[in-house]
Amino acid sequence: MSTEQKNNKDTEEVDLIVFFNYIGDALSRLFRFVGNILKYLFSSIIYIFKVLFKSWKIILSVLIIAIILGYFFDKNRTSTYQTSMLVEPYFDTKYQLVTNIEYFNALIASRNIETLKDIFDIEEDVVKQIVRFEIKPGPETENDRKLQYEDFLKLLDSTRAKEYSYEEFVENRSIYSGKLFNITAYTKKNNIFNKLEDGIVASFTNDFSRKSRQRRDTLLAIQKRNLIVQLKQIDSLQNIYIEVLKDESKKIKSNVDLGGISFSTDRQTTKEYDLFLEEQRIRDQLKAIEEQRIQENEYFDVISGFQKVGNKVSPWFRGYIYLFPILAFFFICIFFFVKQFIKFTLNYEK
Repeated sequence: MSTEQKNNKDTEEVDLIVFFNYIGDALSRLFRFVGNILKYLFSSIIYIFKVLFKSWKIILSVLIIAIILGYFFDKNRTSTYQTSMLVEPYFDTKYQLVTNIEYFNALIASRNIETLKDIFDIEEDVVKQIVRFEIKPGPETENDRKLQYEDFLKLLDSTRAKEYSYEEFVENRSIYSGKLFNITAYTKKNNIFNKLEDGIVASFTNDFSRKSRQRRDTLLAIQKRNLIVQLKQIDSLQNIYIEVLKDESKKIKSNVDLGGISFSTDRQTTKEYDLFLEEQRIRDQLKAIEEQRIQENEYFDVISGFQKVGNKVSPWFRGYIYLFPILAFFFICIFFFVKQFIKFTLNYEK
């Protein structure tokens, strides 16, 4: 029995030794693999610097030539200018606005000068200076997004509203979600933007927006008439109540003293105050209707228009003075790589 236990113990020890040896071999192979990668990277970096140091005169000369060429190309190329306008569309004219901006860009790309002349009512030489238009959502605060989220939840049923998070709402927003829109015009001249603004402004309206405004005006007129009728009814009730109080005051004394004991017949608060509150509520609604009609009396509001003189567009990554040296260095690296690859291939059999 003891001999069998001893054999089992020896077997377990052998298994542990084999297991630890296996782990040790695996770690050794892993370390060698990582070491080879680091060694290869280090050798590659050293080789690159070696080539650069050996050919630094050629590389420096090519880069200087590329910088000079880039400078002259930048000096001679046509400058681009930009300015922006901020608008707030009403009656769902934002859909027509976005569609028209895309249409304008398509006309510019196809060089359809005549159509652009008719749309913007400008001369041909001005049309040729237009580069493109761009439309983006306007500025908005976190509170604006939260208010839009609350309005959106009101359109959903209670179950779906609980599942739809604020982060999901923000992530799924489109260009049409906001109230403000930023329109940017790019041109080759910096003093023609005022001529373009009228054409963009005229692109807001269509049959749908006109019908939407007519429906809105009709609904507001109906609401206003109903509120005025209610106001007249309340006024009539107030007049009747005042007459009743006058008649009662002539018949009933307010205080009666009997044997030194005072009995008051003052009435409790009546519905007169309730009528007054209802009158104020209706007047507030009439005021809100009138404010809405005045504030949204147009199809849009131009919050800030195009500047008379645009700003020059000069991003550094579009400058040839930066682009040419980068491309030159890239092609130099490709050249040396191909050269060494060909040399290695020709000497491989040797």
